[in-house]
Amino acid sequence: MSVRRSVRSLAAAWSAGIAIVLLGSAACPRLSSQAHAQMPAVQSAPAQASPMPAAAAVAGCTQLIASGNPQYPPYLWRNPDDEQRLVGANAELMQWLAKEIGIPIDTRYVGPWGRVQEEMRAGRIDLIAGAFFTLPRTDYMDYFHPAFRETRSVVWTREDSALLYKRWGDLTGRQGVTVINNSFGIEFDDFARKSLKVTQVASIEQAIQMLQRGRADYMIYEDAPAEAYAARIGAPSIKALTPPVAHEGLYLTLSHRSRCNSPELRGRLARAVYKLSQDKVMNRFVDQGLLLWRRQSAP
Repeated sequence: MSVRRSVRSLAAAWSAGIAIVLLGSAACPRLSSQAHAQMPAVQSAPAQASPMPAAAAVAGCTQLIASGNPQYPPYLWRNPDDEQRLVGANAELMQWLAKEIGIPIDTRYVGPWGRVQEEMRAGRIDLIAGAFFTLPRTDYMDYFHPAFRETRSVVWTREDSALLYKRWGDLTGRQGVTVINNSFGIEFDDFARKSLKVTQVASIEQAIQMLQRGRADYMIYEDAPAEAYAARIGAPSIKALTPPVAHEGLYLTLSHRSRCNSPELRGRLARAVYKLSQDKVMNRFVDQGLLLWRRQSAP
């Protein structure tokens, strides 16, 4: 009896040992794999892991559509070879941004500046490649800080004008002109709405022509774009007065109704815009935009 009892005990112990090993393999796979790696075995080498993409796709977002003010050289204007496309410094910025976030960006013409903002509000475009900050615009789009470019908005008048301008109040009683839905900072916009007479027209060319023909005493617009268009139009010259009406930043914005608007995408955009400000690559894009505009404007 003692011999049989000993044999049964030994068998039970052996079974329990096997169970513990199996249980240990399930509960601690890392230990099990290490032990397995130490055992000699004839097997093929493990497959190499495929390299990770620079940025994984955002669910449901395979492409972003960007637009902006199409009369805004050297930042944005319509490509004369394909007028459904926008070119310029901000278009180059969108291509740089696409590589940073891992999502293609199509920078296209969707209409004049007022129409661009309507399309943004409706979510039919995803990004605006350059917008000033105003409180009403935060109702329909997110801003990414910091601004990627600082601009100056100035008062323009005819070369032979006797207009004396040193402060905003000097414009009171005069006829002004600018482009529809343009903003020149919260403070000046509020002052202009209450105290100035400013006609809004559809294009910068129309505004310059009104100024040149004496139908307006002054024009308000950013310095570089107005100078670029004035040089192309020719005819009577115009001049910028000092001091500037406002210094404003150009921001990247994302529509609230964009199908791609998600915490993940907003995080990618925020990181990319911060990197842009640190690397100062926008200066190079602006220089390229100026060269392209001059080349296309040459007779």
